[in-house]
Amino acid sequence: MDLVGLLADGDRLRVFAAIVLGSERVAEIREVTGLTTREVGKALTRLVQSGLVLEDKLGYHIDEHEIRSSARELRPADRPDELPGETAERARVRRAFFKDGRLTMMPAGRAKRQIVLDVLAQDFEPGTRFTEKQVNLIIGKRFADAATIRRYLVDEGFLEREGGGGRYWRAGGTFEP
Repeated sequence: MDLVGLLADGDRLRVFAAIVLGSERVAEIREVTGLTTREVGKALTRLVQSGLVLEDKLGYHIDEHEIRSSARELRPADRPDELPGETAERARVRRAFFKDGRLTMMPAGRAKRQIVLDVLAQDFEPGTRFTEKQVNLIIGKRFADAATIRRYLVDEGFLEREGGGGRYWRAGGTFEP
């Protein structure tokens, strides 16, 4: 089942949400969603036909098994947080330590930290020199403690630093040609 496609319709999404939140009868769903009886009926028909919503003598209910099944059908490449050609380990680390593009915490283990630093190094254009202030601004978009991340990037060879001048440039990490 294409769960995302099914719920991409606003009326179906509202009806689905109303059922998730406990509405079981058409009148309750209509009241909660503000939709007409016809609109609710049309959305329910599609949701029931898809198997996402079940109807019994008590009313309408979500088929949680169908949702789990649909989630399992997603292959890793279909996940929006994974990049084409990305290894499973790198994707797993990105999911664990990044939320909405921001680093949530630095991993304690070096192998995972290397992956996180490589992801962060992608924000620096190869061949470009950056001031310390620019480096801090770029890192700051991903993590509040820019100084710590900058230090890690330099210590692990992802960035190089010019002595005294405060200039940085990308010196390591993966990149797309």
